[in-house]
Amino acid sequence: MLAEIAISNLGVISHASAELAPGLTVLTGETGAGKTMVITGLRLLTGGRADASRVRTGAKEAVVEGAFSTDGLPEDVRVRIAEIAEGAGAAADENDEYVVSRSVKATGRSKAHLGGRTVPAATLGELSNELLTIHGQNDQLRLMSPDQQLAAVDRFDPKIAGKLETYRTAYTAWRKAAGELRERTERRQELAQELDRLQFAISEIDEVAPQDGEDTDLVDTINRLQDVDALREASHTALVAIDGAEAAGGYGDDEDAASTLVGRAATALDGASDKALQELGARLHEVASMLGDVSAELGSYVAELPSDPDELERLLQRQQQLKGLTRKYAPDIAGVLAWRAKAAKRLERIDTSDEAIEQLRKQVAERESQMRNRAAALSKARAKAATALGKAVTEELHGLAMPKAQLTVSIASTDFGPRGADTAEIRLAPNSALEPKPLATSASGGELSRVMLALEVVLSGTSGGATMVFDEVDAGVGGRAAVEIGRRLARLAARNQVIVVTHLPQVAAYADTHLHVAKDVSDEAVTSGVLSLSAAERIDELARMMAGLDDSDTGKAHAKELFARAQREVEELRQ
Repeated sequence: MLAEIAISNLGVISHASAELAPGLTVLTGETGAGKTMVITGLRLLTGGRADASRVRTGAKEAVVEGAFSTDGLPEDVRVRIAEIAEGAGAAADENDEYVVSRSVKATGRSKAHLGGRTVPAATLGELSNELLTIHGQNDQLRLMSPDQQLAAVDRFDPKIAGKLETYRTAYTAWRKAAGELRERTERRQELAQELDRLQFAISEIDEVAPQDGEDTDLVDTINRLQDVDALREASHTALVAIDGAEAAGGYGDDEDAASTLVGRAATALDGASDKALQELGARLHEVASMLGDVSAELGSYVAELPSDPDELERLLQRQQQLKGLTRKYAPDIAGVLAWRAKAAKRLERIDTSDEAIEQLRKQVAERESQMRNRAAALSKARAKAATALGKAVTEELHGLAMPKAQLTVSIASTDFGPRGADTAEIRLAPNSALEPKPLATSASGGELSRVMLALEVVLSGTSGGATMVFDEVDAGVGGRAAVEIGRRLARLAARNQVIVVTHLPQVAAYADTHLHVAKDVSDEAVTSGVLSLSAAERIDELARMMAGLDDSDTGKAHAKELFARAQREVEELRQ
């Protein structure tokens, strides 16, 4: 639901804002007052094309901001909206509403924001597809699309969604198996060559049998072996200095070892009466202990130094074997092992033998049969829904100044695709004696608007929570038909938020909320604002809309009667 909209410097509107409630909201006002700019603002919020010519004269930019609430929407729709917002790094505000804004500079540049984050305009379009639908004369082209007509049939019967999902599962499985069969048969020789290459590569890697991280470990070990004499000399010298030549397994001079001297110094301070010397003695004992640890580690290090003169040569050869693999398959051994694992999986899928291909053919046939069965069930459900939808919409059209119109929805077969093997076509005939023809050739602009309204009224019985905007749905209509349009919009608004731009008092009288776009003409500029009307103000506005009778007692009396009767009907609808 659109909870609020604010517009700045768009066309004749300098600054205007309005809080929008559930139910039916109408926008009225004199010609040129700026009603179209409100619809233009809504289109901008839905990611529509930014037109710099719409920026108010003298202003640097136009800004439109809206707050959308997801209350009342189905759970799956709310989840999709949250996913779209999260994908853009945005989130709902403290009111659990998604704030959307669009700015258009006079230079032509535009920016879109969702939840305070800059996003592409296409993201707003993706979000608005779940939240808001605008029905205007330019939007009637959507109704002519076969995809949209098929979607209307699917919306009419909620059971179709489940059948469509089971079909899609079977269709995906069939496509995957058929693609694999085509690959194996059409590229049999090429696959056989690939099979040989993979088998050779895997055998080559397995013959070397590299271990993860072995190349890194070898570098460290070889570096030590190449410098083993110097390392042994350095560690031996250090060990002699700490423990003496005899302790290190050799002969040397009679100089006292470092461990002896440190121990002697510590002992000398142990008996001192001064506390400071005693603390220094304790620290020397720690040094002596540390020297003991270092001595032990040096001894182990020396013992572990390689002594085999052939070890270096053997490891260098091993390193060359590993480098042979890393030159061919990956930069390091970890990558080589990953490549081998991937190649092994690919090898499992490549089997060009006659037996394997025959088995795959059977699998394709089984999956195709399953897909066809599910497609048939889907087509049957759609054909039944299409017949019922045509009858329901026809009944609605009879009350919308099209008393003899006949609308039919036909389902025809087409190639298998993600949405089944069906195509839908909505046809319209002015009466039962004439052959129904496609909407594109049989309906005028006004008739298309009423077909769209009738469809939405019928489809709203199976869904709810959406926001629908109707612009000039009552074009070319008056009298009794106008009242019927008002009734149907009110019925549609019982489960959805409906916003209507209208010039008919018969439609405006059914509104839950009446917004008036007022125009102020001065010598310098024309400005417009949006006002929410009270009950008394609504009667005045209805009287104005009734051929400008706002100053007439008779006009106000007629407006009051119209308003009271319409509101009684609205109350009955809400019960």
